Amino acid sequence: MDYTTLGRTGLQISRIALGCMTYGEPTRGNHAWTLDEEASRPLIRRAVELGITFFDTANVYSDGSSEEIVGRALAEHTRREEVVIATKVHGRMRPGPNGAGLSRKAIFTEIDASLTRLGTDYVDLYQIHRWDPGTPIEETLEALHDVVKAGKARYIGASSMFAWQFTQALYLADLHGWTRFVSMQDHYNLLNREEEREMLPLCADQRIGVLPWSPLARGRLTRDWDATTHRTDTDEVGKRLYGTDAGDRTIIGRVAEVAADLGVPRAQVALAWVLRNPVVAAPIVGASRLGHLDDAIAALDVHLTDDDVARLEEPYAPHPVVGFQ
Repeated sequence: MDYTTLGRTGLQISRIALGCMTYGEPTRGNHAWTLDEEASRPLIRRAVELGITFFDTANVYSDGSSEEIVGRALAEHTRREEVVIATKVHGRMRPGPNGAGLSRKAIFTEIDASLTRLGTDYVDLYQIHRWDPGTPIEETLEALHDVVKAGKARYIGASSMFAWQFTQALYLADLHGWTRFVSMQDHYNLLNREEEREMLPLCADQRIGVLPWSPLARGRLTRDWDATTHRTDTDEVGKRLYGTDAGDRTIIGRVAEVAADLGVPRAQVALAWVLRNPVVAAPIVGASRLGHLDDAIAALDVHLTDDDVARLEEPYAPHPVVGFQ
């Protein structure tokens, strides 16, 4: 396993982050494709054995059961000081007023609830899952600053927003002396490269660590265009993120060609492409089988030539912005 620092911080993280949306009780929330605790634990244990130290979840994943499963598994298989636990706040956790969003009240309620589910006194990285247009960003930033000062989070991060919004948040934090965002978790893969326009250059300039979500396009880059899985059939978010663009089909074919030339699985090629971007700290990889973890680790040693990269990138066409809601 390779390790790097997250943005301008001194926090060391594994170059592969395990995305834990896959782990959660299927009967809770709206992810029918998730793995229950019995099926999840061997994967989390194997991730620890492979040297993965960075685990990313969210309060909203499977109605909180992802945090519960991850917290119990990590407590059993590693020491708290040896891992970096990241979670998120924004999504709806209960009906009625203040059951979602980034108000001071919501943030203070949800950080305590996440810590209880995770079984820890603090999270290493507390991230806003999306932008909340109903709450002044100043209120959100000051509340996050107070969470850090209370010792409940070591660092704060953001996810999936417009670059102008992220710039505003960074500016206001500096202006008021509040804790600054150190990471950006955004939607970035060979099928969606819109973040290359503004967000990634901004993160490079500000030394923000980038943590791409869905680096394999929810598995679409790892299999033939027409192949389906239980997740593709039931994942409503995935259906909104990826359509039937002919260019996407060509890109998936190019991934297969490059993988065949290199003699490696397609997942390794798609991840190696993400990892070669110097602003990327660690892609967030989901794993529902042990082989997924092996591919993720092996991608660190896959070398793509300039010709390989040109073949992969050439068919891309601009896409609508998706994933901000």
